Amino acid sequence: MPALLQLIGLDKVYRTERIETHALRGIDVTVDEGEFVAVTGPSGSGKTTFLNIAGLLEEPSGGQILLDGQDVSRLGDDARSRLRNRAIGFIFQGFNLIPDLNVEDNVDVPLRYRGLPAAERRERIAQALAQVGLASRARHYPAELSGGQQQRVAIARALAGRPRLLLADEPTGNLDTQMARSVMELLEQINASGTTIVMVTHDTDLARRAQRNIHIVDGQVAELALAGASA
Repeated sequence: MPALLQLIGLDKVYRTERIETHALRGIDVTVDEGEFVAVTGPSGSGKTTFLNIAGLLEEPSGGQILLDGQDVSRLGDDARSRLRNRAIGFIFQGFNLIPDLNVEDNVDVPLRYRGLPAAERRERIAQALAQVGLASRARHYPAELSGGQQQRVAIARALAGRPRLLLADEPTGNLDTQMARSVMELLEQINASGTTIVMVTHDTDLARRAQRNIHIVDGQVAELALAGASA
């Protein structure tokens, strides 16, 4: 499989007047097209920073980010935003739904930023909600849904953009065991359809279900292994 995402010699340093914090140190990671990769490690190890940089939400202090072989490390804000919107989908632990918008309108928000025609947006929204099993909840509001259903709306919002790369930061962190299992099964189905997924998780059982694990400790890759061999 060709490489979709490559992080080469990646460093991230946060500086204040008195403190310099090295969040990532010399990260070298390649994610192939179609892979499902879990990123694990203790709290404060740099997992979320890793994901934010991979998703072009933050700039690295050093090193390169290659997406489809193109160096995107130093793109300007507008170019990064366009690329994120076109090629990368995000799923967060906190769902990040807008409470005053119904399910359909929440999924529509990023599509509006892309300037897509209304008919195409409606088609994409319907397909994404059907894919996550929420077609009948399109007119419901977030407060009327369970936690698992809200996370499925968040996944539908990401899927509607038809991303090649889906980045998930603790997507089951706010869910009970049964709901977490359901969301993980959905992510596996999405991956089976061809979408590349990189998922940060503390849950070792879920990490084992990914094809490969990347373990980060103190901002460095401590271990890369097949998920069945190590979490």
